[in-house]
Amino acid sequence: MSQGRKNGKRPQQSATDKTKHPGGAPKAGLEARTTAAKLLAAVIDRKISLDGILDPAHGNPAYKQLSEPDRALVRAILVTALRHLPRLEAALAAMLDTPLPEGARALHHVLIVAAAQILHLDVPEHAAVDVAVEQANRDPRNRRFAKLVNAVLRRLVREKQEVLDATRSVSPVPGWFLERLTATYGADAARSISEAQLTPPAIDLTVKSGAANWAERLNGRLLPTGSVRLPSFEGAVSSLAGYEEGEWWVQDAAASIPARLFGDVRGRHIADLCAAPGGKTAQLVAAGAHVVAVEQSSNRIARLKENLARLKLQADLVQEDLFAFKPAEPLDGVLLDAPCSSTGTTRRHPDVLWTKGPADIAKLAALQAKMLRHAVSLVKPRGLIVFSNCSLDPLEGEQVVAELLSQDPGLERVPVSPSDWPGLEDAISPLGEFRTTPAMLPASDGMTGGLDGFFASVLRRR
Repeated sequence: MSQGRKNGKRPQQSATDKTKHPGGAPKAGLEARTTAAKLLAAVIDRKISLDGILDPAHGNPAYKQLSEPDRALVRAILVTALRHLPRLEAALAAMLDTPLPEGARALHHVLIVAAAQILHLDVPEHAAVDVAVEQANRDPRNRRFAKLVNAVLRRLVREKQEVLDATRSVSPVPGWFLERLTATYGADAARSISEAQLTPPAIDLTVKSGAANWAERLNGRLLPTGSVRLPSFEGAVSSLAGYEEGEWWVQDAAASIPARLFGDVRGRHIADLCAAPGGKTAQLVAAGAHVVAVEQSSNRIARLKENLARLKLQADLVQEDLFAFKPAEPLDGVLLDAPCSSTGTTRRHPDVLWTKGPADIAKLAALQAKMLRHAVSLVKPRGLIVFSNCSLDPLEGEQVVAELLSQDPGLERVPVSPSDWPGLEDAISPLGEFRTTPAMLPASDGMTGGLDGFFASVLRRR
């Protein structure tokens, strides 16, 4: 449901910093790059979510005090650095005669921030080098390495194309994740998925009705999910036709699949158990269902209410812990889009691969199994449960469902038919479950390809 900006361009050099420093007037862009290096350290070393750090209201104080152009530069640096991190590290290693000393993490992050700009952003290369040297000089931990920083980065500038060519063979994802992808999808698919996360996602819209007409009106592409994919454009999404009227909302094409798996929902009572920000709730309401939208967080309930108001759609909003929610009467259906590792969303959230690991996946899978068992208890006989999440790991998807089915003879899987999803047949498993990956939906007509990695399965009480 969030709105964003899609223009296909990289932010230009930061606005001039105004912060004074005892060492003299700072170089233009110093404050932004210094903040980027500190925030990169927070993500990689302390496993802090990028969304939390960059939150305009509650995020990092140093980030919040920057001008908007500087914030844009910091965001671009961080997203780019995290997308390409293994390759950036390999590139810098090739420039060094000996590895950086133990404990030189602050220096490492300064070099990564500079390398991301030199190799992948439309920032003047000399500015990236000069500011990185200034960063080293102003940090007592790094001052003695200032000449090394200068030499390494200037060499990186000179050998830029050779370095880019040489590092293409380096996987852009961490080793633990590549191993799990390879074990699940095979080496070729794992490589395609890994490469797909380097491309920023397109903006997809879910429309209330008349998707083909809206695709034509917005110069977009109609996807197999019924979503409308927008071409690159400059400006805010909120400036597009139909936004003010509430005719559509932003929702990745894969995220629109679970709500559609109920089939005809007219007049049916359905609960959306993890409802915010509200895209799936909106889909169900627009399709004619009576929806109870459940969320525990007051902030997320407020956001959900605001989004539904713009769309002129109504649902019963319940602020309650999911496990405490019990409807007065059994429901016709329950949608559980469960909390997960989010490894299918790395195109838009590249920090996920650096803030989570195998232990997190196992812990979340256990929580999902508990949530799914509760969801089943809420539906009437012959009622449907759609279980989904945006993880690429079968431990959080296929295995959760398989284990529940083995334990509960009162449940059955309702296979999804590939014939009902032309263009996405490859996303449906032999068991009839959805499994999308970022490497699906190839680019066409000059538009970005891909979609989030999603799992979805339909269950029915006997």
